Amino acid sequence: MATRIRLQRHGKKNQPFYHIVVADGRAPRDGRYIERLGTYNPMTNPADVNIDFDRALYWVEVGACPSETAHAILRHEGVYLMKHLRGGIAKGALTEAQAQSKFDAWKQERISKMNNIKIENQKAAKKEMEKRLEAETKVKEAMTAKVAAKLAAVAEAEAEAKRKAEEEAAAAAEAEAATEAPAEETEAPAAE
Repeated sequence: MATRIRLQRHGKKNQPFYHIVVADGRAPRDGRYIERLGTYNPMTNPADVNIDFDRALYWVEVGACPSETAHAILRHEGVYLMKHLRGGIAKGALTEAQAQSKFDAWKQERISKMNNIKIENQKAAKKEMEKRLEAETKVKEAMTAKVAAKLAAVAEAEAEAKRKAEEEAAAAAEAEAATEAPAEETEAPAAE
């Protein structure tokens, strides 16, 4: 039986989520498996990998053949480094303590790199948010200026209309006063 370590796809369309499994090489991709080792979520940055390190190391040591992606994930998680160090212990090139200290140093370095990536991503997201906010503020100011200009034009038109109405009313009042004044003069002499 050819035992394989591979990914089993789950999740939605365009949102993949994988289980890392040990399965018979003849089994379907999403079919029966021997053991589930962990999960892999490529949608996050950096990708989120949760794996049972000891069981993965066991399966690699007994000869389970990983797929290319599973191999990359296991290498990234340090399974192959530990296999290499255990080989050195078996040959007598390293002691158990030396191998563990090398692995711990590698793990700390990896953790610091991952934290740096997360911090850089947060800074980039913050800068992007500031850019969006600045662009939105500019658009808002432009809209406010446009609305203010429109309101000023409407107010000016209303003031012009009011001024014209007042002038027309004044002209009409003058015309009425002028027409009434001669009528009063003509009526006054007739009363005498």
